[in-house]
Amino acid sequence: MKVIVTGAAGFIGSHLVDRLVGKGIDVVGIDNFDPFYDPAVKRRNLEGARASGRFTLAEADIRDTDALVAAVRAAGGEGADAIVHLAAKAGVRPSIADPGGYAAVNVGGTVQVLELARALGVRRFVFGSSSSVYGNTPRVPFTEDDPVAAPISPYAATKRAGELICHTYHHLHGLSVACLRFFTVYGPRQRPDLAIHAFARRMAADEPITLFGDGSSQRDYTFVSDIVDGIEGALAFTEGEAKFDVFNLGESQTVTLLRLVELLSAALGVEPRIEWKPPQPGDVERTFADVSKARRALGYAPRVPVEAGIPRFVEWLREEIAARRG
Repeated sequence: MKVIVTGAAGFIGSHLVDRLVGKGIDVVGIDNFDPFYDPAVKRRNLEGARASGRFTLAEADIRDTDALVAAVRAAGGEGADAIVHLAAKAGVRPSIADPGGYAAVNVGGTVQVLELARALGVRRFVFGSSSSVYGNTPRVPFTEDDPVAAPISPYAATKRAGELICHTYHHLHGLSVACLRFFTVYGPRQRPDLAIHAFARRMAADEPITLFGDGSSQRDYTFVSDIVDGIEGALAFTEGEAKFDVFNLGESQTVTLLRLVELLSAALGVEPRIEWKPPQPGDVERTFADVSKARRALGYAPRVPVEAGIPRFVEWLREEIAARRG
């Protein structure tokens, strides 16, 4: 089997690549090493995969169709069985400052990756979407049948647009597609701008952390290994006849912002210093996944509750800090 993974050097992408090559699957990874955070960090994420002999990197921007197709063909992408599309500009708050850039990558880039699938004759497609598409849906837990017509950030709007364009390609061109709505993914290699990583680094350095709102906002934090399990299930789902569906991938429990800080404090063995600020535009009040559909169709069974995942993340962070100092 051969799989193309976009955003291969990123947080979720690199974990997926490691899982696939570990199972003897050949992977062509696409990444442009966008400087949103240090490209050297992302290159280190791929060291294990590159040493495996089953991974080939295609450095390309997904917005450039001709260069993308040429780079993937040069990297051995012909004959691929499936594409997992994880490349995106991420983050709710940055999208408010750069809506055009987010639309260009997350919508326009997704169209180009779908065109890549057509050019290579790939019939199976997994799209990394986001729980942000639910906006401030009042009823919880969120189910895939809930209305998603009122996104409250450009990022959320681009992810919903990505789902819609995937359905269009399923309808017109017979692609078999699974859209996966990820719920607040964390774990080793997490992006440094995300809350858990940013809080932990600042707390470890005895620096204050900034909390927006009153600490009561809730998230369904999902450990990265559980997300990768779900992606594998989605790859299996897309086999056979062409189909299209949308699935939640979450831990199916909610944790308040204050509880998250308590868990980080306990794992790090430090007392947090908190600076409070008003809620931020675009932030949703809560996320909470109903994963019963993914359990039935993908065999999805999240196994890492946040009480176990936070200590694992802190252990990785300590090793990372020590290696940088070393």
